[in-house]
Amino acid sequence: MRRVVVGATGTPGSLAALHRAAAEARVRDAELWVVLAWQSPGGELGSRNGLGATALAECRAAAVERLREVLDTAFGVLKPGVALSGFAVRGTPGAALVGTARDPDDLLVVGTGPRGPLRRLVRPSVARYCLAHAACPVLAVPPSPLQSDLEAVHRRNTWRIPLDLRELTPEQ
Repeated sequence: MRRVVVGATGTPGSLAALHRAAAEARVRDAELWVVLAWQSPGGELGSRNGLGATALAECRAAAVERLREVLDTAFGVLKPGVALSGFAVRGTPGAALVGTARDPDDLLVVGTGPRGPLRRLVRPSVARYCLAHAACPVLAVPPSPLQSDLEAVHRRNTWRIPLDLRELTPEQ
């Protein structure tokens, strides 16, 4: 059976990728596998420093609950129209996605959020990792144009910049 694998975090970019992956799964008559990557507190170093099995089980349970919330947010009562499986995979997001989409017949769908220079330094791009390491085709879904508008409003509110009403009317 062919699969469409997509990562989910609950961000607007990942929700756009999730909806695109569902559409691709319907077109390809494939299963939709939704992956939420999780790591123990402190990363792998934290798990080597005596983090017990109980704490790891709690982390995994929290990841499973988060995955349920993301799927509920994305689809609500409407189902995606294809067979859906959710996986909480321990590891970094890129490695978890590439490890899940290991068959050449799979399709890996990733979101590409806006990436400023500071964000690139702090967190590596999951989409770039997947494009470089995946054994299957990768579909990179750009962010919605509305997302950049929303981020601009958040920045405006953070810096308390007043709204110019001329920005709301289209130029002719």
